[in-house]
Amino acid sequence: MTDNEDQVAGLLLAAGGGRRLGGRPKALLEHRGHPLVEHAVAVLRAAGCARVHVVLGARAEDVRARAALDECVLVDNPDWEQGMGSSLRTGLDSLTGTGARAALVSLVDQPGIGAEAMARVRAGYRDETSLVSAAYAGVRGHPVLLGAAHWAGVAATATGDRGARAYLREHAAEIALVECGDVAQPYDIDTEADLVHLE
Repeated sequence: MTDNEDQVAGLLLAAGGGRRLGGRPKALLEHRGHPLVEHAVAVLRAAGCARVHVVLGARAEDVRARAALDECVLVDNPDWEQGMGSSLRTGLDSLTGTGARAALVSLVDQPGIGAEAMARVRAGYRDETSLVSAAYAGVRGHPVLLGAAHWAGVAATATGDRGARAYLREHAAEIALVECGDVAQPYDIDTEADLVHLE
């Protein structure tokens, strides 16, 4: 493993309770015969992330019991109901002191974003000041790569369901956009209607 490989950790946000899905946690939705959280971890690994931290929240014990998440660092977010921002803060906090110099942040409910898009964004990593984002027809989306120099700033502004949005807006000039629209579809699994995207 090269040093560069070890410096970018995968950070999977998988704590959501699926409020608009009748309270089914998104991590446990089935996709290609496996829980969505397993699929998302496999994508991060295929993109080259040897270290993967998974933030759990809704029905965390069920997720631990039903999903094969060996060799991942599982991080519980007791405040998951406050939204994605709290999970992002919890996840970045869990990476502090691990030697990771950047986090490739992925959302469990975006199975249309595969390893190729993840690897493109990851390849934009230069050092801990890096800010890299996937773009779809020029519009910023997921995944995003957050260099460690930005973690404190992101954590300070990550509230509700906004995640890193406010921070990234303030630092738009520093973000390297990587077009991924040719290899990925950035839909979310948020409502019953979105379940058609699962296979």
